[in-house]
Amino acid sequence: MSTTARPAAGPDAATRWRERSAPFTAEVEAVADWDAPSPCEGWTARDVLIHVIDTEREFLVGVGLIADERPAEESPADENPAGETGEAVADPAARWAAHLDVVEALLADPAAASRPHDGAFGPTTVGDVLLDFYGFDLIVHRWDLARSQGRDARLTEAELALVDAAVDGWGEHAYAPGIFGAPVDVPGGADAQTRVLARTGRRG
Repeated sequence: MSTTARPAAGPDAATRWRERSAPFTAEVEAVADWDAPSPCEGWTARDVLIHVIDTEREFLVGVGLIADERPAEESPADENPAGETGEAVADPAARWAAHLDVVEALLADPAAASRPHDGAFGPTTVGDVLLDFYGFDLIVHRWDLARSQGRDARLTEAELALVDAAVDGWGEHAYAPGIFGAPVDVPGGADAQTRVLARTGRRG
């Protein structure tokens, strides 16, 4: 995540978000079995997607840009990754599309995108948190969704470099509860994707 605040111009932030979210959206639209297990222990493909949506929404609620519409009795995403159950998430792809519209609209508003935010890594903006932290989240969870369907999602060199740099920058924070699992060992000669994903607790 950025450690310094910089303006996140509305239309530019929205465009950058669309670019970062497009590969994830394509993977969401390709999921055939939302109940298939994912590489995230105990989570189905549905759980992974609802976790992504819920964590982004919780951030936006926390900075006062959207209302918290979660029922009072519902557990936070970290405790209940699937969030809502039953018919409410019978069509996870539609839920993602609706959420995406909300995020894009916010990022198209310069006042919202450039709103200062003092996060765990220092002063930044709401737009940069969405683009840098949650945009990064879309990369690793895209891989989770692909693997849940038996596909091998190949990450680009740029994406792998971004993940690698993020884990370096976050240090011990990368392994806080709700972020990554402990790193896993990889064999000598493993390719870049296997090595980078291993740093996030994934066997790639």
